[in-house]
Amino acid sequence: MKRITIIAALVIANTLMANTTSRASLNLLRRSPPKLRTAKFFSSSQFRPSAFPKSYPCPIWSSSFSFCLPPRSASTSLPFRLFSSSPPSMSSAVSAASSIVSDDTLSSNPLLQDFDFPPFDSVDATHVRPGVRALLQHLESELERLEKSVEPSWPKLVEPLEKIVDRLGVVWGMINHLKSVKDTPELRAAIEDVQPEKVKFQLRLGQSKPIYNAFKAIRESPEWPSLSEARQPQIKEAVLIGIALDDEKRAEFNKIEQELEKLSHKFSENVLDATKKFEKLITDKKEIEGLPPSALGLFAQAAVSRGHENATAENGPWIITLDAPSYLPVMQHAKNRALREELYRAYLSRASSGDLDNTAIIDQILKLRLEKAKLLGYNNYAEVSMAMKMATVEKAAELLEKLRSASWDPAVQDMEDLKSFAKSQGAEESGSLTHWDTTFWSERLRESIYDINEEELRPYFSLPKVMDGLFSLAKTLFGIDIEPADGVAPVWNSDVRFYRVKDSSGNPVAYFYFDPYSRPSEKRGGAWMDEVASRSRVMARKGTSVRLPVAHMVCNQTPPLGDKPSLMTFREVETVFHEFGHALQHMLTKQDEGLVAGIRNVEWDAVELPSQFMENWCYHRDTLMSIAKHYQTGETLPEEVYKKLLAARTFRAGSFSLRQLKLASVDLELHTKYIPGGAESIYDVDQRVSAKTLVIPPLPEDRFLCSFGHIFSGGYAAGYYSYKWAEVLSADAFSAFEDAGLDDIKAVKETGQRFRDTVLALGGGKAPLKVFVEFRGREPSPEPLLRHNGLLAASASA
Repeated sequence: MKRITIIAALVIANTLMANTTSRASLNLLRRSPPKLRTAKFFSSSQFRPSAFPKSYPCPIWSSSFSFCLPPRSASTSLPFRLFSSSPPSMSSAVSAASSIVSDDTLSSNPLLQDFDFPPFDSVDATHVRPGVRALLQHLESELERLEKSVEPSWPKLVEPLEKIVDRLGVVWGMINHLKSVKDTPELRAAIEDVQPEKVKFQLRLGQSKPIYNAFKAIRESPEWPSLSEARQPQIKEAVLIGIALDDEKRAEFNKIEQELEKLSHKFSENVLDATKKFEKLITDKKEIEGLPPSALGLFAQAAVSRGHENATAENGPWIITLDAPSYLPVMQHAKNRALREELYRAYLSRASSGDLDNTAIIDQILKLRLEKAKLLGYNNYAEVSMAMKMATVEKAAELLEKLRSASWDPAVQDMEDLKSFAKSQGAEESGSLTHWDTTFWSERLRESIYDINEEELRPYFSLPKVMDGLFSLAKTLFGIDIEPADGVAPVWNSDVRFYRVKDSSGNPVAYFYFDPYSRPSEKRGGAWMDEVASRSRVMARKGTSVRLPVAHMVCNQTPPLGDKPSLMTFREVETVFHEFGHALQHMLTKQDEGLVAGIRNVEWDAVELPSQFMENWCYHRDTLMSIAKHYQTGETLPEEVYKKLLAARTFRAGSFSLRQLKLASVDLELHTKYIPGGAESIYDVDQRVSAKTLVIPPLPEDRFLCSFGHIFSGGYAAGYYSYKWAEVLSADAFSAFEDAGLDDIKAVKETGQRFRDTVLALGGGKAPLKVFVEFRGREPSPEPLLRHNGLLAASASA
């Protein structure tokens, strides 16, 4: 919508103390009311992630909407400083480089400048090494000064600490973001060179005894009860940054952290390189029979970019890649079964051989995570992960099993329906449908039952209309206006849009970037949201009360072709709504304490609530009709088509649910019971878990784990279950609008305002379960999710 890599600088900045138990040390800003610990599937052990959230990759939904890969590894992404409640003024940015270094070359380095918005357009690889090293040197001096003068008070401790974290965060966040959207070998190499130095400083900051002691003194002082709720966390007995370890173990801990960061980056790079490496040149149009014109246009465009200057959608040649906008249409529409098999096998084997093989990297990551857990006094890494989430290992497993049992029989029936349909169509493979068949025949069956062809719907979902409708919905629900502000902030690509968010009085409350299109040569796959700046009182300009939040949304949808705008699939529409939900929680926060504002400090298994909540509105009639306008004629989507879309929402719901449950279950298994170097390999674990969670067993040579970036280079290690956990929350939240009456605009606005004032406004300053209860009036129930998915009857009989 977490990063288990310990960004220690952020942890301690987001901590208010620790007690000296056997497991040791700092907690993140948090409170956890004991009375909320009794939810049926939700434990209110309110623990914080060890790093601020930074990107929210969409889940790997199923074989029919998959492969939204995490955009980056688990690293810090925090804002710079000059954002305020007054409109940004680019001309007012004054160089601050002289406060860091005096070298003339460094003084012109854009990473060391002061600015209103990050200079994404002027930073390149040559700036990284000198800029980061100069900044780290300066921040080291600032930290030493703070340690010598630190006092156990909020202004003398937390505020200067936030400034140090903020300064580092914006620089690293800027270059790491560019690595995700404008990757080059030179930029990779530069980041790899300075990354160990950055991690070393973060660990140095996170393990500072003077700062730790100051936090502890605040907790034990008489002033503690008078601190505001956002400043007063619940104490957690274990803080996962190694501060209470003795010197020898702390050195070992730090070495593990450095190595995990390095491995995470390498894993991600291998996946990207393996994805880019595959190209399938097609010269005979018969080989791609069944592919829609939009896909042929994309394939021809790829061919042109690779030197086939005369390639056209009609006559080719065509190049197919493993990027989702290219791969997915083949799996859905290509009649050529051999082509589908070739692409499926290529996709499932990415980064599993040769120089790009991630197998050894996975084993080493799992080995180091287990060692880290043992150092901190835990039995396994899942316990470390859950210590920072709403759930416990047991509660997560309980929910997964409940959903699995509700999904299994419907998924089995889904497969039988698919086989029967394929047989009725005379398909030779009907008796032995396998992985490269299910997506194709599912699409044909869906078209047959609901008379819906996703490609035929594309003309109704042009990007400009979708964004207009999304912004109109945000105005209705949350009372905000969103207007273009292109040119106000530098951007990294000419396709990137920039927007200003205003409240009902016309005052700016936030800004965001939107990078919508796929760029396979330089941009990672998937969709994500990240913060550029958080709302912060401490980082406000002089004369203003608060710095305004800034976000960016990144997608990888089909770009415009010729004179046509970007025409979206319905799945791509859902993805935009999903990422916008994340952005809303970041932008509409009312927390002025920067360390707990917006998406910061929200438990990882609750952070998907707003994003998945927003997806529900794609099926709301008035909302859908406002965005579904034919890009040429302006004709609204026919009513009967909307009804079919609504009915198709639960199509193969059991199968799609099992796909997510399989990923969540193998993740938990690898981080609880798997023994690195033992008799069972990671692939053995995958096969064993799949036997209970997939109707069609995976191929023996399945190597999907080698590209499962969510858990090996993203933030979902022992946390992929959180997609389902948050689905429960989001479905229940949307049911509040259903209860109020979706056709009652007054009730919808009132409920939307309550959602804004709780879920979106309170950020990490209050426990998510407590926030949910404040909005919903009760603890969450899985019933709305099962009802929305058409699985309620199966659950009742299970």
